[in-house]
Amino acid sequence: MLSNCYITGARVLAGDELARLNVTVEDGVVTGLSSAYDNEKDLPVVDASGLLALPGFIDVHTHGAAGFDVNAADVEGLRTIGRFFASQGTTGWLCSILTDTPEQTLWCIEQARQVIEGGPYDGAALLGIHLEGPCLSSEYKGAMPEHLLMHEASADLFRQYQEAAGGHVLYTTLAPEVPGVPELIPQLEALGITCAIGHSGAGYDLSWACVNAGAKAATHVGNAMRLFHQHEPAIFGVALESDIYAETICDGRHLVPGTVRLYVKAKGWDRLLGITDSIMAAGLPDGNYKLGVNDVVVEDGDAKLASTGVRAGSTLTQATALRNFMKFTGAPVEKAAKPLSENPARLFGWTDRGRIAVGAHADLVLMDDSYDVVRTIVGGRTVYERA
Repeated sequence: MLSNCYITGARVLAGDELARLNVTVEDGVVTGLSSAYDNEKDLPVVDASGLLALPGFIDVHTHGAAGFDVNAADVEGLRTIGRFFASQGTTGWLCSILTDTPEQTLWCIEQARQVIEGGPYDGAALLGIHLEGPCLSSEYKGAMPEHLLMHEASADLFRQYQEAAGGHVLYTTLAPEVPGVPELIPQLEALGITCAIGHSGAGYDLSWACVNAGAKAATHVGNAMRLFHQHEPAIFGVALESDIYAETICDGRHLVPGTVRLYVKAKGWDRLLGITDSIMAAGLPDGNYKLGVNDVVVEDGDAKLASTGVRAGSTLTQATALRNFMKFTGAPVEKAAKPLSENPARLFGWTDRGRIAVGAHADLVLMDDSYDVVRTIVGGRTVYERA
């Protein structure tokens, strides 16, 4: 699989505009963008005539796909998830570890570390780890096992996890009302962990305290959180009012189209994160599955806890999310692609990801006129090609 190539013939989303450009890739990095054919080094040609070239998608919140659950997936299982994601235009992802025992969490971290440090393979790059918990609200726990939730924030546990991860824990979700969380946020930031607020019944003032302390995002806004009331806007109001990033599950189930339009009005296209929150059932038929320790039933593509009927993740892919953003809002692809690529990269300060530009990683998805994935390129290597 080559890390050098010359992509020609596509309409390329470079910056905020689509233009017919040729993309030169050397050693996995974009080294040239030109309207004229200039393959002077005779690099292997990728003919993308008639296709659209977008920055590869980045999913910062997902629990699995293709029959593998992150909380139980070994190294090969994680790579299988990444291969499926590549078929959906995703070029980078964070594996989201659901609240679990410290022992199982450490095992999951070790599997992820091996994949992250193992280098390129034929799938979407695993870029880091997302810990969804354990500092979450019992009342808004969603699919989290209540007996494993932490009722007082501890920096020591996160230090242990980060040390075991070799620094690859990049993201965590915290409920503001758990004692010690506002004070914990700057400590985690010092460890290299970006904080999101969610799974929470927190009020307006406490949620703002966490934003002021450094929280950068809100987890699956509108789901597993206290909702807006005119006298108490709560965490939901802060997620929409502030400048933090809003994770958005654009599947039409977690959020109906009108709610997605509301988020766009409140946040603009630059502050939405197009996550999947997918589970192991993504890419598979209806049936019985797992999400961490939970039994999940999927009917008509809708995943719910077998015990309570509470929605438990999704079967969404980022390619479908792109089409839904466009369908729900009427926005062109230039805008709808931002929550899936540029914005997640900006959240983590990755100036060399999430965009097609000279000096950036050559992570691209080539799509047809129906916005179906034709080819996915990671670091200049084709990791998926439609038959």
